[in-house]
Amino acid sequence: MEVKNNYNECLTNLACSIRKYFGLEYKHNTLSYIDELLELKKPKNVVTILCDGMGSKILERVLDENAFLISNRYKDITTVFPATTVAATTSMMTGLNPVESGMLGWDMYFKDINKTITTFLNSEKGDFEYKPLQEAIDFKEKHMKTKSIMNEINEQTQYKGYTLFPFGNNAYKDFDELFNIIVEKCNEDGKKYIYAYSTEPDSTMHELGTDCIEAKEIILDLNKRIENLSKKLEDAIIFVVADHGHKNVINIDLNEYPDVVECLARNTSIEPRAVNFFIKQKKKEEFESLFKKYFSNDFDLYDKEDVINSKLFGDGEENEIFRDSLGDYLAIAKTDKTILYIGSEVLKSQHAGYTDDEIYVPLIVIDAK
Repeated sequence: MEVKNNYNECLTNLACSIRKYFGLEYKHNTLSYIDELLELKKPKNVVTILCDGMGSKILERVLDENAFLISNRYKDITTVFPATTVAATTSMMTGLNPVESGMLGWDMYFKDINKTITTFLNSEKGDFEYKPLQEAIDFKEKHMKTKSIMNEINEQTQYKGYTLFPFGNNAYKDFDELFNIIVEKCNEDGKKYIYAYSTEPDSTMHELGTDCIEAKEIILDLNKRIENLSKKLEDAIIFVVADHGHKNVINIDLNEYPDVVECLARNTSIEPRAVNFFIKQKKKEEFESLFKKYFSNDFDLYDKEDVINSKLFGDGEENEIFRDSLGDYLAIAKTDKTILYIGSEVLKSQHAGYTDDEIYVPLIVIDAK
C-alpha cells in the first residue's frame, strides 16, 4: 500500500511543535521551520485557527494569488488518515496520530458494547435523533486519548490554553464573537495558546457542494477576517490550517448490492470514502471477488494486515482498541464515489478518500508583530 500522508510533516507534527514551544512532552518529530520561527519570535500569543474542510485545492480555487491567506501560505502539508474531522482535529489538538488516539472516523465499531457508534455524537450509527449512549461515552473515556494541548498547558505549565468552539460549553455564537474573543485573550498578560475551530466551510460544502457560491463567500469572509485579525494583534504567531479538503461525490447505496450485503457481519464504519467492512468468516473470498467486480474502478481494497503493516493511521503506540475497530477490509476511494449503508448520510460533498482534494491542507503562518 502506498501511504500518501507524510507523517513527518502533517497536522500531528505542527501540534508537536506547539507542544514543544509550551514545554510539553511530544511523541513525534516537530516541524523545524516552525520551531525556528517560534524560537526566534518568542511570541506571547500563539493562535491556531482550524477551518474545517478548507483544504488546499478549494482555497486555491476560491482565492487569487494576492489574497491574504494565499500570500501567507508557507506550504501545503498533508492531513492524517483518514482525511476527516474526527481523526484530524484530534491529531491537531493532541499531537497524536489516529493509531494512538483511537479516533479513526465518523463512525466506529466499539467492540466492548458491540455497536457501531457515531464517534463525536456518542449515538448509534443510523440514529438520526442522535441520542447519546452512556455506554459509548464510557467506552471513549476509557480507551480514546483525547486530552488537548490546551488542557495540558493549563494543568502542567504556568501558561494559559484556550479552546474556542461553536458548540458545547461557552460556545461562540458567530464569527464576530469568535474573532473578538481571540483579540481579547491576546491582549491579556502572559504567554498563551488559543485553538479556534470553525465548522465552516465544511458544513456548507457537505450540503451544497464544493463549488457553491455560499462556500466561496465563507472562505472570502474568513480571508478578510483573518487579515483584519492580524492587524489587531501584537506579539502573536497565527497558524491557519484545515483538517482536510473536500470533493463532490456520487453516492453508491450498498443496499443495491444484496450479494455484498450478504457477506457483511455488521454495519460499515469509519467513513463513506474510507469504508470499514466486517465480513462473515466464510464469506471473505466471496466478498473480495464481489468487491473487485463492482467497485475496483473507484476504490482500492486492503485487508486488515495491509492496513496495520502500512502504518496508514500513523506511527506510534497502538491504541488498545485500534485493531478491534478495524474491519477485515478497508476500501479507500480514489475517484468521486462513496459507499453508503445503514445510517450513512447522503451528502453532496465528502472527504476521507485518497485524492489530492482531500488530503492536502494549507499551513498558513502569519507573524502579527
